[in-house]
Amino acid sequence: MTELRDTAPATAAPGAGTLLRLLRDGRPRTRSELASVTGLARSTVTQRVDALLASGLIGPSGEAVSTGGRPPTTFCFRPEARVALAADLGATHTRTALTDMSGQILAEEGIDLEIAAGPEAVLDWVVEHGRVLLDRAGRSEAELLGLGLGLPGPVQHATGRAVNPPIMPGWDHFDVPGYVRSHLDVPVLVDNDVNIMAVGEHHVSWPTASHLMFVKVATGIGCGIVSEGRVYRGAQGAAGDMGHVFVPSGSDKPCRCGNTGCLEAVASGTALAEALTIEGVPASGAREIVDLARGGSVPVLRALRQAGRDIGEVLAAAVNMFNPSVIVIGGAMALAGDHLLAGVREIIYQRSLPLATEHLSIVSSTAGEGAGVVGAAVMVIEHCLSPGAADALVARA
Repeated sequence: MTELRDTAPATAAPGAGTLLRLLRDGRPRTRSELASVTGLARSTVTQRVDALLASGLIGPSGEAVSTGGRPPTTFCFRPEARVALAADLGATHTRTALTDMSGQILAEEGIDLEIAAGPEAVLDWVVEHGRVLLDRAGRSEAELLGLGLGLPGPVQHATGRAVNPPIMPGWDHFDVPGYVRSHLDVPVLVDNDVNIMAVGEHHVSWPTASHLMFVKVATGIGCGIVSEGRVYRGAQGAAGDMGHVFVPSGSDKPCRCGNTGCLEAVASGTALAEALTIEGVPASGAREIVDLARGGSVPVLRALRQAGRDIGEVLAAAVNMFNPSVIVIGGAMALAGDHLLAGVREIIYQRSLPLATEHLSIVSSTAGEGAGVVGAAVMVIEHCLSPGAADALVARA
């Protein structure tokens, strides 16, 4: 049997990226404080700090209180020094944004764009409009950290390729990162759209939550899981695909996945629109359902409440298994008001263990339609500013 060994030097000293990670918490520090925290020699810290200053990633932020002699200079992270480009691609709608390194949106744009148009057409639009956003914000491609993309289907995160996506003809195993990099020479990271929405919601509204579930209810239904601050993707990247869990009310209703009785077949925007149309309340999709709900349509409100109950059936089992501290309901259907959320809460509190729900928050999304682009940007920022990647970035600068 071949013995696996760690090939990294056991005594490798922390690089500039490690100091940058410390300074990203927003607290200014002196060279002495950085030396104390890292255990590095003062001369080594000075070299690392000088490299970070030259890259523009940190800057002086004033002086600390003197203990005798000249007051020492403090240094802090400069989130405005670089930007990240993000795109949240939905079934029929695309949103792009440019953010700084704190995830703050600097410019954004959303349009109706069919994912079924194919990877080349969609990705060409993303690259073209990414450059438009850079111009609009007065930034250059040289300042771009990378591009984060969310796709509305299963994604193999390690390769950035969609895997058997049901509503994305032409995308199966298409080399998304490779194609984008042939037009824009930056790191490209790709994930499922619900995962990036979970990251965005966690970043914006629940940064201290250890265990969060984000449920997107729109054309389809999916769930992103954040555990201990990291996205949980499962062995093949399929974790959170709750739309294809069987629910009793589904009976024998066919689902686009080939099975019957799936949650998505009874509670998604597409399913509700079809059912309401049969009832004599014409609806073409999630957006029209939202408009009807806001107009007070009783059949629509009743259907939303029942959809919430169906979603709650699946989430109640997840609460007992995963024990999250927060469940966020988002996506287009969540904009219809509280009836969907009320149905979810009703079943979860009825079916889940009291211990699991004692401190559980079940809330609507506060990041809203921007959750996806913020999450995609944060995905890029965390990757590009990880210690190893930051070392390379500083070296290039």
